Amino acid sequence: MSDDTLASPGRRPPYTTRADPRPVDPGADASALRARATAVNRGAARAAVLGVNDGLVTNVCLILAVAGASSGVTEVRIAGLASLIAGAFSMAAGEWISVRSQAELYDGVVAELRRLTARNPRLVLDELSDRLIDQGFATDTAHRVAAELPLDEDGFTAFASRTLFGVDPDELGSPWVAAGSSLGLFAVGAIIPLAPWFFTSGGTAIAISVVATAIASVIVGGWVARSADRPVWTGALRQLAIVIAASAVTYGIGELFGTAVA
Repeated sequence: MSDDTLASPGRRPPYTTRADPRPVDPGADASALRARATAVNRGAARAAVLGVNDGLVTNVCLILAVAGASSGVTEVRIAGLASLIAGAFSMAAGEWISVRSQAELYDGVVAELRRLTARNPRLVLDELSDRLIDQGFATDTAHRVAAELPLDEDGFTAFASRTLFGVDPDELGSPWVAAGSSLGLFAVGAIIPLAPWFFTSGGTAIAISVVATAIASVIVGGWVARSADRPVWTGALRQLAIVIAASAVTYGIGELFGTAVA
């Protein structure tokens, strides 16, 4: 189904449903769905969530471990800043390598598909027909669709890649976008538990750091759950539980080792 068929107001005028009496705009809904699917497929959403979440959890755990070891405020600041910088660049490098490697592997699959299409087009057409039939198309419709696809156009390769392998050559993602998102959002997440230590110290700084991290974690978890069409509170509570458990463990370890050294 083409975008025009899906989104054209002339063909699909606004309508209402029993579940939601408000007018529905097919064009706007289709555009929003495509944008959301593209963001997920290209890995930008994953990189953003991982970046900010790792920054929050990693730095609050490190800060509490150092604080639990009875270290001074200067040591906590240095450790937190070092963790922020090292973690942000590590996340960026990891995401760049991951997305770039994935794109290269998919490029190899697409290149092999092009060679196979040139060498044995009938095999590719038969595979396409079988896959379309498996997806619910009538046999004659599947054969007609496969037979009418031009073999010498990029559109055929893109269609075959999506149908046979689930790979869309246009949505492999940008390693630079993933790396930049991870670097920036890890830094944003990491600065939240660290910031209080530049204005206060001791138990007050610990309390503010934990509370700020908990609030940010609830927001991140709720946003992810809402984006996944799940109850917001389940995602928020899950994220909060993870942060609380990790913080308690690392603070306890730091306090244990700090007491032992003293």
